[in-house]
Amino acid sequence: MKKLSARRRHPLAAVVVLFIALAACAGLYTTFAPAAPAKADETAQTLTIEEGKKLYAVGCASCHGTGGKGTTDGPSLVGVGAAAVDFQVATGRMPAQQPGAQVPKKRNIYSQAQIDQLAAYIASLGAGPEIPTENEYNPEGADIAEGGELFRTNCAQCHNFTGKGGALSEGKYAPSLEGVDPKHIYEAMQTGPQNMPSFPDTTLSEENKKDIIAYLEAVNSDDTVEPGGLGLGGLGPVSEGLFGWVFGLGSLIAVAVWVAARTAKAKKS
Repeated sequence: MKKLSARRRHPLAAVVVLFIALAACAGLYTTFAPAAPAKADETAQTLTIEEGKKLYAVGCASCHGTGGKGTTDGPSLVGVGAAAVDFQVATGRMPAQQPGAQVPKKRNIYSQAQIDQLAAYIASLGAGPEIPTENEYNPEGADIAEGGELFRTNCAQCHNFTGKGGALSEGKYAPSLEGVDPKHIYEAMQTGPQNMPSFPDTTLSEENKKDIIAYLEAVNSDDTVEPGGLGLGGLGPVSEGLFGWVFGLGSLIAVAVWVAARTAKAKKS
């Protein structure tokens, strides 16, 4: 009887064993359960990049080379980032119809899903600016006056004072910014397409970019009032001075000639 009693388990032993088993199951779930969504996301991103690679081989590789390393017909795309792809392709500038001093904006031939795939592939070749979110480029609540000051300091030399565009050297030009999607204006400042310098956040902060976008929307809105009457393309004091000299001084000369002619005629009679 004493020997049997010594082998009898304690009443709490089963509870302890059950608790240990539950803890082990919980540990295993914590370790392995989160890996499934992460693996699914990674697989989806891989598929997106693969689709982008196929699109790149058809529409881009002839100029930019295999792997985006560039050729004599097109620069390297390694490190330009997804934002540059979204800007160039969504505005129809790429694929280019033909080489030239500057590639113009034209009708876009890709869907947004395809643009995202191309952007993912190019981004996989090297780190660069990412496609901005709506919160980054939405100008709601931005400082329009500050945006005007920043624009006149950094952009008006090429795009003129209200973003109407202007001519540059050797067949290049600064395009008009009237009616351009705020997202694309933001991406252009991020990436510096073609002849434009880039303005990273270290040069123009996210808030600065929003202010500039708000200014451009304000001065190019249909509700904008022109206090001087004719806008004259928003080219600034040079065009306004030329207009004044040609038409103002011309009108004065015409009046003077008319008065002189009338006076001479009156003396003869």
